[in-house]
Amino acid sequence: MPNTAAAPTAFWLAGREATGETTFDVTSPWDGRLVGTVSVPTEAQVEEAVAASVAVQDELAATPAHVRAAALDHVVRGLVERTEEIAQLISAENGKPIKWARGEVGRAVSVFRFAAEEARRFNGGEAQRLDTDAGGAGRLALTRRFPRGTVLGIAPFNFPLNLCAHKIAPAIAAGVPIILKPAPATPLSGLIIGELLAGTDLPAGSWSILPVPNDRMEALVQDERLPVISFTGSDTVGYAILDSVPRKHCTLELGGNGAAVVLPDWSSEQDLDWAAQRIATFSNYQGGQSCISVQRVIADASVYDRLVAKVVERVEAQVTGDPTDPATEVGPLVSEAAAQRVESWVDDAVERGARLLTGGKRDGASYAPTVLENVPAGATLATEEVFGPVLTLQKVDGVDAAFAAVNDSKFGLQAGVFTHDARTAFRAHRALEVGGVVIGDVPSYRADQMPYGGVKQSGVGREGVRYAMDDYTYERVLILTGLDL
Repeated sequence: MPNTAAAPTAFWLAGREATGETTFDVTSPWDGRLVGTVSVPTEAQVEEAVAASVAVQDELAATPAHVRAAALDHVVRGLVERTEEIAQLISAENGKPIKWARGEVGRAVSVFRFAAEEARRFNGGEAQRLDTDAGGAGRLALTRRFPRGTVLGIAPFNFPLNLCAHKIAPAIAAGVPIILKPAPATPLSGLIIGELLAGTDLPAGSWSILPVPNDRMEALVQDERLPVISFTGSDTVGYAILDSVPRKHCTLELGGNGAAVVLPDWSSEQDLDWAAQRIATFSNYQGGQSCISVQRVIADASVYDRLVAKVVERVEAQVTGDPTDPATEVGPLVSEAAAQRVESWVDDAVERGARLLTGGKRDGASYAPTVLENVPAGATLATEEVFGPVLTLQKVDGVDAAFAAVNDSKFGLQAGVFTHDARTAFRAHRALEVGGVVIGDVPSYRADQMPYGGVKQSGVGREGVRYAMDDYTYERVLILTGLDL
């Protein structure tokens, strides 16, 4: 439950609870109430965590798969048993409606479950006979994966539990130490994972969860003892990290401005009703604060007018308000400053000639679900990730124009294509410059075991349990000689 007691919430230093010399408060973006007070690690404690992670590297890598899998299974059980408590905590510190917070806990359960499964089968080794050439007679290559070194995981506020899970679970599964930094606005959900991991048999130093302030992160980012950085957040911060550590292995998930394409064959009333409902829901879920929320709708002229009417109707039907109400679908943004930024982008687009169809109003940290059309190409709203409950509509003629409009972006995370035609689906897969194409639905679908990430300024590398494990490790070949193959 949210911690409102005088004692601050401890952080996790090399597997044990610890407190520092200073604290900061976590408040609800909905009503400003105190959710908890979090202790901040000192520089000496951060150094202790890094040193412990280095010291444990060999021991953790040699830990039997069943031990690592059992630790991950333990977290699964804890998350399941405490689902409602954790969901309430997510909703309190993030402002996320409770219905979406419960879903996030369920996804985190899946992440740790997938990781436990992968821990049991990862790194079995791939054998390759080398006598395909005369010089390799009697030789066999066995390829296995080994840790690159301690991972520095940096998680965002929008999925404060699940995206922490996506950093920690693959590391434990692969036998790699990790230091996790949760987002300053939402550290409490990530610290819950520490409570659960503390009940496992993992060696001390395997993991630390440190709520280090952003202005103290440069030293950790630059530390040569942390050769892997897994960052999820804005492209500005992500590429600044990448540019500052060119010799480190970085995985960056940097967001996008997700497009949903509605093509001519998706034309029946039933089709358009489905598309409109999915678009309305997933342009506004999480308050639009999802990297794959629907920001752009690109619709063929043959269906555009009918679709627009349905989208506006369903956006206006979204239930907004108190995130603790099970009926609420759209809560506040993470802060009033975030809502003010969204407001300024919408106002700028309207001043430039965009047509506001609904919404466009701010109340503190809340911003009304908003739909615009005819947004000028030069407007910030047309080119950047809005990260708010705002949707733009664009009319095009034909499949080529639709796909060109999707690609006319510096981002390339995911796209949704509403079509019944299998040939068009494969064409979209080839043509669209994104990391994932979802057919018959919005781009806002993510299965936590699949490779997830983008191209262009949406980042480098892939999340998804097995794919993150590959990023945290490297291939090492053992060549055996003198064998009777």
